[in-house]
Amino acid sequence: MRNNTRGSLIWLRLLRFSNQSNQFSNEFLKRFDLTTAQFDVLIQIKVYQPLTQMELAEKVTVTQGGISRMLARLEKEKYIVRKQDWKTKTIRLTEKGEAIVEKAMPAQLALQSSFFEDVLNEEEMKTLYSLITRVHKHSLIKEIPPE
Repeated sequence: MRNNTRGSLIWLRLLRFSNQSNQFSNEFLKRFDLTTAQFDVLIQIKVYQPLTQMELAEKVTVTQGGISRMLARLEKEKYIVRKQDWKTKTIRLTEKGEAIVEKAMPAQLALQSSFFEDVLNEEEMKTLYSLITRVHKHSLIKEIPPE
């Protein structure tokens, strides 16, 4: 590890934090009978509904095959409904889906916020947000270096 650059150490720390946060969220969201991935999908549907399966797959970190299986489970649980409009099949939340999002969202946001609010002051959080935003925006235009 002595040969790691500061950038690679930051990347590893972010990766570990992200994994820890997701594991923590999966455990926390069990009380709502949801996984982190299902929660993300329900939130995306709530924000962008009606949307197609393809549009949804672009917004979440689930593969096209994975999204099909997840949507089938969410439909079975009556959280979503898929409706065929001529050639387009759209996805919407049901009343039950809206209710679980309204119940889980404040709790999940409080949990995730606590990772930062428990250890950083307001100024540190602003700085971290600014820095992460810059890195993220750069990642969107970054190209793979030539061989």
